[in-house]
Amino acid sequence: MTTTSVPRQPQSAPPGPVTPPHASEATRLLCAGTYLDSGYRDRVIEQLHLNEQRIVAPSLGLDAARVLAHALRARRQELLWAGLILGLWVIGVPLTGGLMLMFVVPSLLLAAASWIRGKSANPPLYRWLPAFVMRWWGRVVFAMFLVVALVVAFGGGADDSSSYGGSGSFGDSYGYGDSYGSYNDSSDLSDLLLPDLDGVGGLIGPLQAWLVIVVFVLIAVCVAAQRGQFARAVGAELSPQRFPNAADDPAERAEGQRFQRLKDRIRVEQHSPLVMYHEKRPFCGAGFAYETWVLAVELRPDEMKKEQLPLNNRAVLEKIRPLLEQLRLPSEFAGHTVRDRLRWLEIDECVFLPAEGLRRREEAPYHPQAFEDHRARAVEEGAEKRRHFLRIRVGGWEEELVVTVFVRVHTQGRMLMLEIAPHVLLPVREDFKDADRAAHTYRHNNVIGKAAWAVARVPGSAARSLATLGRGAAYAWKLLTGGHAGALPDGPALSVRELGSAYEGSLFQDMDAYRYLRSVQDRVAHGVLTALAESGYQTGEFVQKIVNISSGGVHVEGGVHGSTFAVGKHATASSTTGGAGPAPQKGTSGNGNG
Repeated sequence: MTTTSVPRQPQSAPPGPVTPPHASEATRLLCAGTYLDSGYRDRVIEQLHLNEQRIVAPSLGLDAARVLAHALRARRQELLWAGLILGLWVIGVPLTGGLMLMFVVPSLLLAAASWIRGKSANPPLYRWLPAFVMRWWGRVVFAMFLVVALVVAFGGGADDSSSYGGSGSFGDSYGYGDSYGSYNDSSDLSDLLLPDLDGVGGLIGPLQAWLVIVVFVLIAVCVAAQRGQFARAVGAELSPQRFPNAADDPAERAEGQRFQRLKDRIRVEQHSPLVMYHEKRPFCGAGFAYETWVLAVELRPDEMKKEQLPLNNRAVLEKIRPLLEQLRLPSEFAGHTVRDRLRWLEIDECVFLPAEGLRRREEAPYHPQAFEDHRARAVEEGAEKRRHFLRIRVGGWEEELVVTVFVRVHTQGRMLMLEIAPHVLLPVREDFKDADRAAHTYRHNNVIGKAAWAVARVPGSAARSLATLGRGAAYAWKLLTGGHAGALPDGPALSVRELGSAYEGSLFQDMDAYRYLRSVQDRVAHGVLTALAESGYQTGEFVQKIVNISSGGVHVEGGVHGSTFAVGKHATASSTTGGAGPAPQKGTSGNGNG
């Protein structure tokens, strides 16, 4: 099935090579993350596959359809391995005469410990302490049972068999044989925490013990094979060398008709300049808001100008755009070796429309002509639900750090309103970025290291497999009974990019984000000042009311009739333009009040 796309409105293309979203490093790392974190994978599938009535959030610098393809593939593989591992546990119970049931309890303890601790890197003490106790309790009990099985398998404990009623089945030792009373007659607290294993070797035979060992070896082999499958995928189709070739990605080819249908819809919606949004989450997908601010100034005629030219929204935006485009130009003394990400700064116009009111997801007006009609009408609107923005985007650190600034200008009733909504997408999660390292370490580890890794995960394999199959069954039930296919369209609730973002970036990344935002804001403010001055209006009030994103300051001087302005909590501003207003005053804080 071919993929449809919607061309964006004409814009001045940034110079140099631009990595397509489907081949970006952020997309690759998020695809790898679906194999590492089942919670992240389930939320991706729920948002993009289960709730097919939801329009996808704008995907800045990535391809959400490709992430979904790998999420579905990773879940399918995990379900197959979970079914095989749980099947070994179930088959092992009758084969070992019920002996395998002993090992279920420590497996459940390990699962409960993981649930109590949670997913936080630094859980609170009331979570960490009980999880720590339960984890080691489960490990110790499992190790004790396994040691007994090994001793019995190699002939140990046979001399004690007569004192325990012979080598009957394991079930006889739990109330079905004469030995029950002698084995379970203690009521000490220590017996509840650590079972009394004296003489247990007489209750099981060597054959049962050997069968337990064989089953556990098979489970360990399955665990190792599952990890090896992930490591091979990261070293092959998810490797930096092969990932850009999306046509050879086995994840997209392996999915069914539902995915192919949704893939086409996602790729129409995710990079379109038309943004269908949910009322409560208008900027879903852009990251966290970086102090959105709004100001309004009165358009007062400049007494030094003979006439005032018409000033509308489009005229102001056309003054801003060339100044932003100049950010792509390197210093004249730097030559052509400059690799600053501002050289690939993207500028376009987008229109936000509410998703409420649509009857079908396919009715969203993504057709180029429909978008142009909305853009032509929305650019001059004050509006409420339909909003036009100039969108400036910088994708740094291989599209891991994405800075997007939405700018909206509106003139009404001899007032000029300026809205600036900066957003920052933080880098991909650290564990996702370590996928290459983890896969390389596993592939190049020796046999002993791989065996130790797999054996350490055998105790909790039963509970993990059961939980995995339970989540799969719950998803199938929701898919069958949820009625999402016929539901009314809805705006995006989550962004797969935001879900896979770290809580904070490095110092270098913070510095870059700050620099991008300051550079864009400087040019936007300068463009508005230029438009006001050239149209014959005073700029003093605008200079005094300008609000910065943070406590830092931006200084623009020269070029606009001698005007200067500085913004920030401790900045001062003054103007030499005629009729500019009062003397220098303190800059305003970031709350938008003049």
